[in-house]
Order: sequence, then C-alpha cells, then structure tokens
Amino acid sequence: MQENLKKCESFLDKHHVLSLATSNEKELSVCNLFYAYDRHTQTFIVASSNDTTHIQNILINNKVAGAVVLETKTIVKIQGLQFRGIFEFVDDEKYLKLYFKAFPHARVMKPKLWKIKVNYFKMTDNTLGFGKKLIWRRD
Repeated sequence: MQENLKKCESFLDKHHVLSLATSNEKELSVCNLFYAYDRHTQTFIVASSNDTTHIQNILINNKVAGAVVLETKTIVKIQGLQFRGIFEFVDDEKYLKLYFKAFPHARVMKPKLWKIKVNYFKMTDNTLGFGKKLIWRRD
C-alpha cells in the first residue's frame, strides 16, 4: 500500500492542475484548480474564492472527488489519478508556505486557500501494463 502511495505522489509531483467534482446534494459541478501537494499529510492545497460554485457546494457538502491526468493519445503512456477527500479551509501556516512556494505570483492576489485531505487514490498507469491500477486508502 505504501509503494502505491509513493507512485501516486511521484505522478502528482509532475503536475499542477486537478479537476474537482463537488455537489450541493442537488447539483454537480466540476472545476479545474492549481494545486500544491503535501506528501506528509496527503493533502492538496488550492486557492479559490467564496463566490465560486464549487466553494458554495463544499459549504454544504465537503466530500469531494477529483482527478489529475496526463494528456496523451498514446495508449501505453496513459496515466491518471482519481481521488476522494474532504475539502476544508486552510488553517495551518505550513500549507500557506507550501502553496506560495509553488505559486509565488498568487500571493499578490491574496487568495483564500483551502485543503483537500485525501482519503483515497486510484491511479491508472499503462506504463506498468495495460490497465494497471494502483490503490491507496487512508487507514
């Protein structure tokens, strides 16, 4: 299970945009967000404002799902990671530092930062064999 987590995190290190799905229990919404990732806590850090649909949704239902993908048409190179987690307001200085280290220009905009504490990863990695799936779950 730890080996699967390492492979998922290695993939995440090479990317910086995730797609996020939210629901207010009546409607679904999806958006794309820049992320920084904390390996110590399996947490994405993202910036967003309160007036967005996805933030309005998480104020009602903070359970989210999302994906990070490598865009390719070559079958043997396909890689993608799906996740599920809990979306919360950032209340820890270490997450602020991590996000602004990844995106220093964002500091000027004074964004509101949020975290997604991941409890499940499922990665498809065709470089390891066609349709190979790697699963990680938080204990």
